[in-house]
Amino acid sequence: MSHIIAIAGKGGTGKTTIAALLVRIIKEKKLGSILAIDADPNSNLGEYLGVPAAATIGTILDGISGNPGKIPAGMTKERFIEYEVQTAVAESEGFDLLTMGRPEGPGCYCYVNNVLRNAAAKLIGEYDYVIIDNEAGLEHFSRRTTRSADSLVIVSDASSAGLRAVRRINDLVGELKIKINRAFLMINRFSEDLPAGKLSGIKPQYLGFIPQDPEIESLSQDGGSVFDLKNNAVSVISLRKLGERIWN
Repeated sequence: MSHIIAIAGKGGTGKTTIAALLVRIIKEKKLGSILAIDADPNSNLGEYLGVPAAATIGTILDGISGNPGKIPAGMTKERFIEYEVQTAVAESEGFDLLTMGRPEGPGCYCYVNNVLRNAAAKLIGEYDYVIIDNEAGLEHFSRRTTRSADSLVIVSDASSAGLRAVRRINDLVGELKIKINRAFLMINRFSEDLPAGKLSGIKPQYLGFIPQDPEIESLSQDGGSVFDLKNNAVSVISLRKLGERIWN
């Protein structure tokens, strides 16, 4: 059975970096097969993993909605979408990547989204670990990938605005009726545990903090991947310690 880890947080908190680091650490620990899903329309996860995205789910939606005739004769729409999802998976050493993207056309995607979620569910079931980098609104998570997760990690900075966003994201989980077994709060780019007063009213369990890492900043500027980080990079060491609670 797949262990699904969803990462969420408002823009700029470093959630995509955290998602990529989790892929790296789970791969290094040889815990099982890994599917990384980039469900953020900005689609940066592939860059952080050093894997160019193949076709995106957004382009699949546009192609089917704009040109239903492209479905081969004798093949159902459901089977065609399942095939297209499989071909959109970019393979790498130790993990695969599926990039959701965003549909650009004006078509109606309601039926296709439903079929797509079923196809994604089949794909997810083929992996031991699935790490989903979400947009803050969780729309892809609820509509196109899966409506449940074993672990939800909400990444935030230590600001009051960031913690308000944590509350909103946590409320969205309930509004969208997403089934979450465990929810965690991770503070990124911070050098100490948050005081208890700042955590007042925060429902996700406080997991800990990831210190500011100059190596991550260099990677962002140079366009490298998290696999270029040294084993003793502060972000890698910190997430190794916190990660056990996320994937176990």
